[in-house]
Amino acid sequence: MQQPAVLSVKHLQKVFFPGTANERHVLKNVSLEITPGDFVAVIGNNGAGKSTLLNTIAGTLPVDAGEMTLAGHRVTKKSVAYRAKWLSRVFQDPKMGTAGELSVAQNLTLAQEHTGSMSLRRYRRADQLAAYQELLRPLEMGLEDRLTTQVKYLSGGQRQALSLLMATLSQPELLLLDEHTAALDPQTSQKVMDLTQKIVTSHHLTTMMITHKMSDALTYGNRLVMVQDGQIKLDVRGAQKANLRAEDLMTLFTVTD
Repeated sequence: MQQPAVLSVKHLQKVFFPGTANERHVLKNVSLEITPGDFVAVIGNNGAGKSTLLNTIAGTLPVDAGEMTLAGHRVTKKSVAYRAKWLSRVFQDPKMGTAGELSVAQNLTLAQEHTGSMSLRRYRRADQLAAYQELLRPLEMGLEDRLTTQVKYLSGGQRQALSLLMATLSQPELLLLDEHTAALDPQTSQKVMDLTQKIVTSHHLTTMMITHKMSDALTYGNRLVMVQDGQIKLDVRGAQKANLRAEDLMTLFTVTD
């Protein structure tokens, strides 16, 4: 028996500046289902609607019409805080997923506090610090030796890796990756993507990743969705996705622009 969808989006509509000369119909009757274990890479040209789609899922943008359920709960008109029970997000800007004035250990404590597992006052306990080192060591970025360092002094890659770890500590029903490597240099971007694959696979996380990089969209995940002109123009998975080439996607971009 097929498991219920983690995310179900039906007939979403989003119009910016309605009734004005600047009116833009950004989402046009979009429907999408993401099933447990899916790792969906979402691509599209600038202005296609992919970021708007992600923001409506996250709750930072209201929709004008349509329905949305997340982990079996109707969330169409619910707040970001309400959706956070089942959803985590990693942003493009490494600064947005962490608190720069707090240490690495304090940031991890806040993430664990969000899951109800401990209090911020307890983060100095030796056993907790040792547990943090064990969490950080697999990242292979030296963060296990920088527990007392303020996060604002970390590199962009270190900070984004920490953001990714914090976002996944709660084992969310849905992980949203919002072009989370776009601000990183190519080498660091590759390292964070490999880390992403490792975490998503090991925890069986259902994931939706917005990316501009066709190579990442082709390499990672079991499913690829292309958004163009506010609509889903392509949705492939499994062997069909594995057989796609960059040239195929470039042709689709040309045809649908």
